[in-house]
Amino acid sequence: MGYKKAEEILPLEVIELVQQYIQGQNIYIPQRKEKRRAWGSENGTKDKFAKRNAEIYAEYYNGSKTAELAEKYYLSEKSIWRIIRDSKQ
Repeated sequence: MGYKKAEEILPLEVIELVQQYIQGQNIYIPQRKEKRRAWGSENGTKDKFAKRNAEIYAEYYNGSKTAELAEKYYLSEKSIWRIIRDSKQ
């Protein structure tokens, strides 16, 4: 994310209004709620973790031990138990 000069994109009236609250500092203006995307939806991360978690649950269901799964997937046993618990629901 790069910086843009307010003078290049905002009307003078808006700049003057913002200057009543803050001057010479950087501020972040978030996207509107309707424009926001869900976490991981754009780069496939959410799907990747869902697939991994389904594999972990399937392996556990087929007899793998939580310690084995933790070592295989580089997670703590506590994380494995959380994935198993959440996958049952």
